[in-house]
Amino acid sequence: MKAFLMLEDGSKFYGEPFGDFQNAIGEVVFSTSMTGYQEGLTDPSFFGQILVLTYPLIGNVGFNNFDYESNRISVKGLIIKELCDVPSNWAVKGNLDEFMKKFNIVGLKGVDTRALTLKIREGNVKRGIICVEEPTAEQLEKMKNYKIEKPVYKVSTKRPLFIDGKSGGKNIAVFDFGVKENMIRMLHNRGHNITIFPADTSAEEILEGNFDGVLLSNGPGDPKDNESIIENIKKLLNKKPIMGICMGHQLLALANGLDSFRLKFGHRGANQPVKDLEHNRVYITSQNHGYAICEPDENSNAVVTFRNVNDGTVEGLKYKDSPSFSVQFHPEACPGPMDTEYLFNDFERLMEGFANAKK
Repeated sequence: MKAFLMLEDGSKFYGEPFGDFQNAIGEVVFSTSMTGYQEGLTDPSFFGQILVLTYPLIGNVGFNNFDYESNRISVKGLIIKELCDVPSNWAVKGNLDEFMKKFNIVGLKGVDTRALTLKIREGNVKRGIICVEEPTAEQLEKMKNYKIEKPVYKVSTKRPLFIDGKSGGKNIAVFDFGVKENMIRMLHNRGHNITIFPADTSAEEILEGNFDGVLLSNGPGDPKDNESIIENIKKLLNKKPIMGICMGHQLLALANGLDSFRLKFGHRGANQPVKDLEHNRVYITSQNHGYAICEPDENSNAVVTFRNVNDGTVEGLKYKDSPSFSVQFHPEACPGPMDTEYLFNDFERLMEGFANAKK
């Protein structure tokens, strides 16, 4: 059976369906990761999007019980060049087709993903629909008006979750904007006590708790859609040490008076180079975002610490008047390199310094 992806400009990309085939409408984006499709598919930051993978062979390791970054697939659909039906992996629990059916997600294989990626790289939002026959006028209208509205609240936990650490570990509050499991693992492996809070938790609730620091997690969508969250972060500034990652980086910047803008086609993949401006060193990082923070002016309290090597955009910030810093990339990776995992150690030192200063 033939199927195709139609973009809102009318262009079509043909392939064959797999997974739980059904029509799917979403924002079409691409990722350049060569591995880690299970982690990518279960990353909440992809909520509401149709994901195109540029690496040509997908499915060769199937799926397993270890590499979930959340308990759901967040994408609306997956588009690939070639599907491997017979995976080889010591931990395999099934092939990718079965994995997609389990979560009721449509896939499209045999697509010219190089041509499709070039189309996406032309810029602007690319909405699309996956279907087996010509879409109706109603479906086309729905596609053209499609918008991912306030997705953070749709992927966030609905109630606080506590994870016990080791004796002597820090007490860390994690704002869940779509947090990845490995972000939690990074903190827990260091022995910290973690409380994961819903995105709409008030600053007052955090301040009343016995927390040594606050982590602002990754998440999907436009950071400016989260006005009340930004206001809550403002109330935490200089009262708790804060580390922000991805969406958390953007929200922390907005809370400090900076602005954000939409990237031409986003940064998504596990091979994104960033330069550490403080140590004059380049790292390869994992990234998944469609927005970036505008350059701070000379009067800003923000200092740029990392910069994207490809396009020069801001990838990291620290603040002169509060114990807080953030990065646009993912130091916890999954998928991707772990070269910047040391930033969690920097967060620990920030918490210790803040506690000592209060004594």
